[in-house]
Amino acid sequence: QVNLEESGGGSVQSGGSLRLSCKVSGYTRSEFCMGWLRQVPGKEREGVATLNSDGIIRYLESVKGRFTISQDNDRTTLLLQMASLHPEDTAIYYCAAHNDPILSLRPERYTFWGRGTKVTVAS
Repeated sequence: QVNLEESGGGSVQSGGSLRLSCKVSGYTRSEFCMGWLRQVPGKEREGVATLNSDGIIRYLESVKGRFTISQDNDRTTLLLQMASLHPEDTAIYYCAAHNDPILSLRPERYTFWGRGTKVTVAS
């Protein structure tokens, strides 16, 4: 059974930093794509950053240069380092995965989801 569990959310001032962590268990595929997606209440979910089993990474344009996605060597933890946070980054952030290595920021591509962690950036 695949389980994704996010942690690290919280409240920061504009310009601050947070690191989100996603503990991955039960996921053993050698080819995959994992990502961070976010949702503001009342708005559609959007992909923020994604990486695949080939090590290729893609970011949402508005977070390029501020967010960094990475994965530990044993692929049990997915990280999102966020810096220079803006109030517009306020959302619930989800860790997600799908079973092929095609990079995508589209939420509908993802099969497995965590419960989310809330990030609030105050102006």
